[in-house]
Amino acid sequence: MAGITDVVFRTLCKELGADVMVTEFVSAEGILQRDDRTRHYTEFDDAQRPLGVQLFGADGARMGEAARKIIDWKQPDFIDINFGCPVNKVVSKNGGSSLLRNCPLLASVASGVARAVSIPVTAKMRIGWDSQSINAVEVAKTLEDCGIQAIAVHGRTKAQGYSGLADWEVIAQVADAVTIPVIGNGDITSSADVEVRRAQTNVRGIMIGRAAMTNPWVFREIRHDLSTGTRAAPASLEERFALMRRHCQMALARATRGELEIMRAMRTRLMNYTKNLRGGKHLRARFSHIVSFMELEDVLAEFLTHREDLERHEVEESSANAPTEPT
Repeated sequence: MAGITDVVFRTLCKELGADVMVTEFVSAEGILQRDDRTRHYTEFDDAQRPLGVQLFGADGARMGEAARKIIDWKQPDFIDINFGCPVNKVVSKNGGSSLLRNCPLLASVASGVARAVSIPVTAKMRIGWDSQSINAVEVAKTLEDCGIQAIAVHGRTKAQGYSGLADWEVIAQVADAVTIPVIGNGDITSSADVEVRRAQTNVRGIMIGRAAMTNPWVFREIRHDLSTGTRAAPASLEERFALMRRHCQMALARATRGELEIMRAMRTRLMNYTKNLRGGKHLRARFSHIVSFMELEDVLAEFLTHREDLERHEVEESSANAPTEPT
């Protein structure tokens, strides 16, 4: 979730019902070099607590030192270690999921951080390097022995990236194998998914990542559904547009860069918010070129004015492009 779960997005998710959050992952070496950009990733507001700062690296002693520096700066509620990132530029530096291939080094990193700090240390991991080396249970037991106090398990291998389906059978095996809390992650998009995974496994919590990029209301919906036994109504068009505006306004208020650069960075986020929205194709086409907040207001106002025509056009276009049955 690097580049996604910044302080603004976390604020919105917290307001919509997220319980516990983790920052974008940060390089331990960047922290030790006092790199301002790296340090920026550790920023959070107290309203977001409980919150953890996530670290990646391959040297336990230096990661422990970096964790202490973060605690001195910001006093997070916990430190989270990333053993799950599949991105090659991280893996090539022995970070993220690369440590799943080297349990002794993984143990050195985990114990190095756990011994260095007085607050809880947790870990995020995948189920293995590839389908021939699924070692999640072994890794989880090692992490527990090293003093890690909770583990989030993403049900894919490094080789899968984000393709295919998350393997919740392996997540269940991990939850049964250790005594510390296990948080399941992967393909959770609704309260129905949460209910199924809670019923089928002994996980103590559910982590949501990519689904929140398109539907941050998912936290509110799940909380409502689980507490009332009824399904919450999806976010309305007005709610979606209000969140788009607020996200941009908050990003601009915190910006150290110009409006053009910020709005360019917001393009993908705005397009994500139109998923499953009737007429969303038109909005995505407009958002892909947006350059100012005023233009955003114009696009949203235009959509509301011509909403019925745009929705009807999208339906007609979809029908025209649909494959026909052979005769």
